Amino acid sequence: MTALTILLVLVLLLVVFGLLFRLQILTSIFSGSYVKEIGMSNRINALLMLVFMVVGGAAFFWSFANNFSKMNPPIASVHGHAMEKMFWTTMIVIGVAFAITQALLFIYSYKYQHQDGRRAYFFAHNNKIEVIWTIIPAIVMAALIFAGWKAWTRITGPAPKDAIVLEVMGKQFNWLVRYPGRDMKLGVVNYRLIDASNDFGFDLSDKSALDDFTASEIHVPKGHPVLIKIRSRDVLHAVYMPHFRVQMYAVPGMPTRFWFTPTTTTDEMRAKLGNPKFNYELACNQICGKGHFAMKLNIVVDEPDDYVAWFAAQTPVSKNADLMASFKQMSQQTGLGKGNSKAARAEAIEETGETPAVPLAAQASL
Repeated sequence: MTALTILLVLVLLLVVFGLLFRLQILTSIFSGSYVKEIGMSNRINALLMLVFMVVGGAAFFWSFANNFSKMNPPIASVHGHAMEKMFWTTMIVIGVAFAITQALLFIYSYKYQHQDGRRAYFFAHNNKIEVIWTIIPAIVMAALIFAGWKAWTRITGPAPKDAIVLEVMGKQFNWLVRYPGRDMKLGVVNYRLIDASNDFGFDLSDKSALDDFTASEIHVPKGHPVLIKIRSRDVLHAVYMPHFRVQMYAVPGMPTRFWFTPTTTTDEMRAKLGNPKFNYELACNQICGKGHFAMKLNIVVDEPDDYVAWFAAQTPVSKNADLMASFKQMSQQTGLGKGNSKAARAEAIEETGETPAVPLAAQASL
């Protein structure tokens, strides 16, 4: 209530000052001094333009320097360095253009302020200027877009044949994770089989799905390619992993993908940062509803041997009695549960991309 009262008082004060200012202008008009006051007002505003440029610019650079480390967490993936270089190249080009145009805007506002008897110079067209400000930006933008296209096609294209594969599915308001089992092949899923016990919609009549398993956090091995297949169960989400420079939308009805190679284990990053509580994080950075803030998931980068041990300790979904019972009930109700048939695979939401033919060597021996 106090805050509302203060707000109302401030609004009323602004209204009063506005009315007083208008009254002053009317008084000046009737007294014949209005033209002189316009000149004074222009000189003050022109000077304030320069003050705003200097003070605002200083505040920007201070804020940028003070928050630089927060905006640039340590890189923990192979492609992250190329992405960082491309990002800062783009920022420098855009930043230089922005600084020049904004400086000229404020300087010209001061230099060409109103003066009695001076008329503005006007020209309708200048071919040389038109060519310069068309050709140069076109060349620079084309170069930036080409570099971005190369990086994008590399990280969203086919992953190496020995890549670790996992699937991340977003839903309001958490992430679901599943891995292929020892056959290294993700099984068929179907959204019509989803219920309280079968979050993914596993079609357990597909043999490839029987050894799949779900996890409460993502585990990946250091130094090995990782292919993340991404889906959404409801609305638009986004997979954002800042330390790996990974970001990809999770789009309903349209599977997406991203592959990367982690270079620093969780323990190594904790030692590097001097923070024993540090964890890599997958966060949704696309506002998806009132529980958006809760869409976070821990990522653990293991040494290869530790990853193999973790993988071996996981329980396949076929050992989950509640899920099996749920699948039988849903398959009877929907007439589905024919995951091995071509028709079922055509109707199901199947994974995109290549299934690795050569799994992680140590993992293949399990």
